[in-house]
Amino acid sequence: MATSGRGETQGNNHQSSQAPAPAQAQSSGGGESLSRAVAQFTLDARIHAVYEQSGESGKSFDYSQSVRTSNQSVPEQQITAYLLKMQRGGHIQSFGCMIAVDDSNFRVIAYSENVCEMLALMPESVSSLEKLEILTIGTDVRTLFTPSSSVLLERAFGAREINLLNPVWIHSKNSGKPFYAILHRIDVGIVIDLEPARTEDPALSIAGAVQSQKLAVRAISHLQSLPGGDIKLLCDTVVECVRGLTGYDRVMVYKFHEDEHGEVVAESKRPDLEPYLGLHYPATDIPQASRFLFKQNRVRMIVDCNATLVRVVQDGALMQPLCLVGSTLRAPHGCHALYMANMGSIASLTLAVIINVGEEDSGKERHLMRLWGLVVGHHTSARCIPFPLRYACEFLMQVFGLQLNMELQLASQLSEKRVLRTQTLLCDMLLRDSPTGIVKQSPSIMDLVKCNGAALYYKGNYYPLGVTPTEAQIKDIIEWLLASHGDSTGLSTDSLADAGYPGADSLGDAVCGMAVAYITSRDYLLWFRSDTGKEIKWSGAKHLPEDKDDGQQMHPRSSFQAFLEVVKSRSMPWESAEMDAIHSLQLILRDSFIDAEGSNFKAVVPAPVGELENHEMDELSSVAREMIRMIETATAPIFAVGIEGCINGWNAKIAELTGISIEEAMGKSLIHDLVHKESEEVADKLLFHALRGEEDKNVELRLRTFGTEHLKEAVFVVVNACCSKDYANNIVGVCFVGQDVTEQKVVMDKFVHIQADYKAIVHSPNPLIPPIFASDENIRCSEWNAAMEKFTGWSRGDILGKMLVGDIFGSCCRLKGLDTLTAFMIVLHNAIGGKDTDKFPFSFFDKSGKYVQALLTATKRVNMDGQIIGAFCFLQIATPEALRIQKQPENHCFSKMKELAYICQQIRNPLSGIRFTNSLLEATNLTEDQKQILETSAACEKQMLKIIKDVDMENIEDGSLELETVEFVLGSVIDVVVSQVMMLLRERGLQLILDIPKEVKSMTVYGDQVRVQQILADFLQSMVRYARSPEGWVEIQLKPSLKEASEGKNILHIEFRIVCPGEGLPGEVVQDMFHSIRWVSEEGLGLSMCRKMLKHMGGEVQYIIESERFYFLIALDFPLPQRSLMNVG
Repeated sequence: MATSGRGETQGNNHQSSQAPAPAQAQSSGGGESLSRAVAQFTLDARIHAVYEQSGESGKSFDYSQSVRTSNQSVPEQQITAYLLKMQRGGHIQSFGCMIAVDDSNFRVIAYSENVCEMLALMPESVSSLEKLEILTIGTDVRTLFTPSSSVLLERAFGAREINLLNPVWIHSKNSGKPFYAILHRIDVGIVIDLEPARTEDPALSIAGAVQSQKLAVRAISHLQSLPGGDIKLLCDTVVECVRGLTGYDRVMVYKFHEDEHGEVVAESKRPDLEPYLGLHYPATDIPQASRFLFKQNRVRMIVDCNATLVRVVQDGALMQPLCLVGSTLRAPHGCHALYMANMGSIASLTLAVIINVGEEDSGKERHLMRLWGLVVGHHTSARCIPFPLRYACEFLMQVFGLQLNMELQLASQLSEKRVLRTQTLLCDMLLRDSPTGIVKQSPSIMDLVKCNGAALYYKGNYYPLGVTPTEAQIKDIIEWLLASHGDSTGLSTDSLADAGYPGADSLGDAVCGMAVAYITSRDYLLWFRSDTGKEIKWSGAKHLPEDKDDGQQMHPRSSFQAFLEVVKSRSMPWESAEMDAIHSLQLILRDSFIDAEGSNFKAVVPAPVGELENHEMDELSSVAREMIRMIETATAPIFAVGIEGCINGWNAKIAELTGISIEEAMGKSLIHDLVHKESEEVADKLLFHALRGEEDKNVELRLRTFGTEHLKEAVFVVVNACCSKDYANNIVGVCFVGQDVTEQKVVMDKFVHIQADYKAIVHSPNPLIPPIFASDENIRCSEWNAAMEKFTGWSRGDILGKMLVGDIFGSCCRLKGLDTLTAFMIVLHNAIGGKDTDKFPFSFFDKSGKYVQALLTATKRVNMDGQIIGAFCFLQIATPEALRIQKQPENHCFSKMKELAYICQQIRNPLSGIRFTNSLLEATNLTEDQKQILETSAACEKQMLKIIKDVDMENIEDGSLELETVEFVLGSVIDVVVSQVMMLLRERGLQLILDIPKEVKSMTVYGDQVRVQQILADFLQSMVRYARSPEGWVEIQLKPSLKEASEGKNILHIEFRIVCPGEGLPGEVVQDMFHSIRWVSEEGLGLSMCRKMLKHMGGEVQYIIESERFYFLIALDFPLPQRSLMNVG
């Protein structure tokens, strides 16, 4: 691959990460990932042994042979030797030197052979009259450096978190040359990595180091300013930022896929370099041992892959070679250096991208670090980046990881929304049609997960879609499933051959992977994927015919070919989220499909009315059960009451907020038991209205809290009331969908404008004065008040003048980790840059070791001339409730998405009831007028379903809306449109005038009937709403004309005029309709969407105001069937 080389970021290419695995269960977890990692360790160890036996140059190492023999067993000794070489290799790079010290007595226990040369300890470097300090095992390390440097080392050795002090700036005693000392603890002491610092290096001074941090913060601000929902843009931006900071010829982002194989997903490079964007490579290209090292040491720099390595000399009393896992100088593996040379890269910088992933562990959520990928820089000549700048890059990577994690969560939520919508539509098809509708209509089961084909095997019949096996082959597959996996609920595999299917070869590359969901003992849903090679494209693979790659040579092209080799006859793996979607659909369908011995599906064999009604109710119950599960797990607080006002619904979120469990809440009175006294009257009024059909919105309630951790606290929620109705349309209860707004209601005193004497206030022992500290422009502490002394245990004299980042918060006040330090650094730099931070959660250990939690507010400090001279900070001691609120994820948009999905689904249920009632009425003897009314009702129902389907307005906005062309009568559309405004006309005392030729009303045309009636109804509704009242009028005029289109087709052009007297629509409605990006009024939003739908259908609308009237002029074309031509005059 294109990062670096084996044993580092990369190496030769071998067994696929998608190693043969028996057919997997439908849901995969962390255990599967762990087993893959353990298996890969073994493969890595075997490759290491082969390379070591190939000689020093590695030229006899046969790359192709490595791929072919990847399944050979590996002795345990080889695995041990491999890990020992990776972590305790005994060599460092030559751009620096290393000393290991016993931290109890400062005695040297190991050193690199170039220490004497770098520190000028050679005999010829000093006068023979002086006493020479020669470095040996047992030398006191302090004697090698200047006295001031020794003091710094002593202080660092005593620090709890030694790595937070890096780099320590020290000087050689003999030569006076400056060095960056980078310290870390190991099992036998402390390792000091010494990197020479040029005196002209701007990063050497404190101001220069702070400048490096400022550059990183600027890049971080750029990342944070990006619009959400675009992971590609985030990755593209971070490679540009890193390249701008470091100056490497090429910077790339590598992503590790779920099956551990890698892909280059972003790249910024010199124009003349070959592109690596799109490159895929096997998992073993980056060994698991290297991935472990990146979690421990997140920044890895190789200065010159051709440079001679330096041996480490150590005390013979040590039990094993020195651990170099955390060393910045650790030598690259020989295989890695050879790979870099082959690809023309001399220097590299690799930055780990770490994200936190939550896992359920015995009901409790725990966070684990996962190596998502790498950001890698390549340079075609030797390049050394000073440690402060590398440290700044590490800060940038931490923020990138946090930002990426948020984007991944958002993508997951959007995917969940898409899957939920698809599942809902598929279930709706089952209610309306036979099971075959889920493969014959749109959306289909192919839309649920990414695949090349899908199929339904139902009652012995085969319904294929896309790229699938033949019917004979599918029957053979099902026989194999029954014989080999009959006791499971499903199967997923990326290789049918590896899963043991004997007929896999006959399927070829078209069908390699398969996921199966068993619905009944004889009914199956199947999804298929083709060979991975068909899905993967990389521009770098298209090299000239005269190029001849050596199959034995390690190179990105070889990596790519090896990846294609190991995934041959193998599809892209099924991801856990995809299998969850399949499994969820499987659970829903099991209740909808009846057992093999039972009666047929409702659309297949007609049933008596009574049985049909029961069957419909069973199906509705099935969908309802699934929706109840979604409500219970929703991230929005949702609760419900019956007509008597007692709780009959209480989801997990509201239980979490109030501290009262679902079981305890059931049956309690909402008003008397759960609502706070000050909200009782509001809640009583809200419930009174809802039980009479008035659904109030955005009502604030204060709820009581229960349990020890909720004492003296309250929860504020803003709720919308939704009436619950039975099949007879009687109100039987109220459902409340809420939003937690406690954060906005928590009252905390804030230190604001200081009007009196600054010092008197800041240093007052008055308990009302909060802990305050301040920094200068170089992040040195310039203020530390009495409250801060009391809060931390550190006196003002101990603290003033020290660096706030690292010295004070890091060493004196120990932090939990580097992530906290990064966040604190960003807050300080933002404040100095003029960007305030309010109530930032900030935790640390005080002098006595007690863990304290606070909320940090940081603002800029200015002098009399208005120039920024630093940052002013104060802490508020955080209550558990305040911290919980501050740390709540900013996922209100996700809650809204789920609320909307819930409401849309709940609307479907009564609509299904209306549809069922209409179907019963259709079977009775009706007059012609009654039939017309029934048809109008059915058309309104279809319009409502279409609106629910169009709830994702992006399709309307971007013009990708799918239109449905059907044949319909114009008069029936007019009747439906008029029916939707009749109630409002009566309420406002308005008269409706219809000026429509009779022959036009009876005409049949082609078009999207439901959307036409939606558009006309919306425009008519607006006119009725704003017409003069009472005794006003609204008129609908219809003027047809015939025109001939291409290919001899005839088009009916119709102008609809909706006219009424008056001054016109409100200005904001018109503005929203035609111009606004951010709408102000609901009416304007609706009209804007209708205008865009109309445009998508080839029509247009004008809004015209005349002297005493205003009207909409809507023009739309309808194709005509041949028989309608005679009606056009």
